[in-house]
Amino acid sequence: MHDLLAKAVAGERLTADEGLTLLKSPHLAALGRAADEVTRRLHPENYRTYNIDRNINYTNICTAVCDFCAFYRTPKSAAGYVLDRDVLLQKIEETVASGGEQILLQGGLHPQFKLEWYETLLEEICQRFPQVNIHGFSPPEIYHFTKMNKLSIREVLQRLQSAGLGSLPGGGAEILVDRVRRKITRGKVLTDDWLEVHRVWHQLGGHSTATMMFGHVETLAERIEHLERLRQLQDETGGFRAFICWTFQPENTEMADVPAATAAEYLRTNAVARLYLDNFANLQSSWVTQGLKIGQLALLYGANDMGSLMLEENVVSEAGTVHQLSLQQIRAAIADLGYQPRQRNVHYQLLEDRADLPLPHSRQNPPLLPIVT
Repeated sequence: MHDLLAKAVAGERLTADEGLTLLKSPHLAALGRAADEVTRRLHPENYRTYNIDRNINYTNICTAVCDFCAFYRTPKSAAGYVLDRDVLLQKIEETVASGGEQILLQGGLHPQFKLEWYETLLEEICQRFPQVNIHGFSPPEIYHFTKMNKLSIREVLQRLQSAGLGSLPGGGAEILVDRVRRKITRGKVLTDDWLEVHRVWHQLGGHSTATMMFGHVETLAERIEHLERLRQLQDETGGFRAFICWTFQPENTEMADVPAATAAEYLRTNAVARLYLDNFANLQSSWVTQGLKIGQLALLYGANDMGSLMLEENVVSEAGTVHQLSLQQIRAAIADLGYQPRQRNVHYQLLEDRADLPLPHSRQNPPLLPIVT
């Protein structure tokens, strides 16, 4: 355990077997300390970051069947919706007024909309809000577009990019192992094609994020396989800007009998991800699923970013998990660890601090976690 942690802290690459050994380790604080040392090596600056954006789910109608999802509705469901265009634009206007410069635009796999519908949507947003980055359309959506329009992944992405798509989210990854994907979902993209969407996007000069939803039917070895597939693609393209992991939220889903993963399991997995993903510059905390305190603690377990203020969130909340933080709470959570809170964009470039948001009190020396072996 000590040798593996020292190896990772020194910047040497862990093997899959070594990653699995760490993921099985009961020494949570030692994992956290090592992950924090790696984070400090990669980010020696005296600040930690956050973002202001809004999750806009333009539709909940979806042809895929995901047992873990409480958000989607079938095409024939009376509870299905498609956001009115004026309502969607109003949501973006509110985001801009709140200091945001990005929206996360995602929806279900709608069975009727052709690619032109999405191109028109992007063009309208860019015309009204040219300063806003559209972080949009997860790989399952992109792959769905290819089937709906009988086009290649490259053609779809090129057209969306020309219409104004700014960056690609990492949604729909769950666990990038086909055994797991086939067990928990039907009618959705499998592992190789999920990765291929990002590969082609990176080849087109685009940047994206990578995610992992864990704590359901996967094994620990399959979590490491997920990280390995991401690390290999990042070696190839360098196009991922960040990694975000979170725990499966079982309430109100078809998998409600699955015990919810603990906060300790979240911190352990986040720390191992930081140690394993040596070619990822940034890891985000998931306070949306973990709450304020564990979300803050993740900044000592490998994360260097507190994630988004998230002015709106619909998917996780449908599963019964509702954590809401104000901008002041996010900034205070960072400052209480001794760091300056700084707003950033999707490329992790710092934005100018807003004058109407006073910097919370900050201690000078961020604490180090004790090593436990």
